[in-house]
Amino acid sequence: MEINKILNADILDIIFEGKNKEYGAYDLRKTYNKRLVKAIIGTAAVILLLFIGYFVSNINGGTKKAAPVVTDVQLEDVTQEKKNEPPPPPPPKVEPPKVEMAKFTPPKIVKDNEVKEEEKPPEQEKLEDTKIGTVNQEGIKDEGITAPPVSDAGKGVVEAPKKDDEDYDKTFTKVEIESEFPGGPAAWLRYMNKNLRYPDDAVNNEIQGTVVVQFIVDKEGNVSDVQAISGPENGGLREEAVRVIKKSGKWTPAVQNGRQVKSYKKQPIVFKLEAQ
Repeated sequence: MEINKILNADILDIIFEGKNKEYGAYDLRKTYNKRLVKAIIGTAAVILLLFIGYFVSNINGGTKKAAPVVTDVQLEDVTQEKKNEPPPPPPPKVEPPKVEMAKFTPPKIVKDNEVKEEEKPPEQEKLEDTKIGTVNQEGIKDEGITAPPVSDAGKGVVEAPKKDDEDYDKTFTKVEIESEFPGGPAAWLRYMNKNLRYPDDAVNNEIQGTVVVQFIVDKEGNVSDVQAISGPENGGLREEAVRVIKKSGKWTPAVQNGRQVKSYKKQPIVFKLEAQ
């Protein structure tokens, strides 16, 4: 492009100088501003039409919601009318129909001449369609009703088996929770350190060992029948172990099936000399 034409030429003409302007890119850039203005005007027109249509439809076709109507009900008139009406009669009591029933006669071995007429059992043929009960009763035959059992005199009550308390009065050798000294092992250790005395005879003869003491702890925790069943027989260790158990006071009773019971208890007591 000549120099004198550059100052007056469009920027697109300078860019596309010497290029194929018929290809399309030149025309698109040349008409870009016009197309942009047309698009903005068209969009604004559509929005304006939608807004006008919505406004007009609300003015002409819009309906106002009516408020709900609440009416008061006069309860006094209703109650007054009901007071004047007589109460309805109670429903008639319908008694269930009596079912034909034959009295159950328990078997009893007696002589023929001692059999009473009323104690004779009914014949087997008559019992096929007859219910067995506690009394003889005439009525309709009912195949859908079961007569009450004879053992409970028609009460229909099944009693649970009663537990025999005598089982808990015996002395148990094995229990769920064994008896123990009140306060547990720590309290037992403190009691032993305070009350146990090592016999002089055993010290002089260097006798030591473990003495097992058996005794009974009753339901209240009282200790009885204390005796040493194993351990050194000389030196007085058994006698000292028995003395300590008798002096220990009340113990915590054993528990079996959630109840405190009387039980045997075996308590080992260790006698040990310190090395010199």
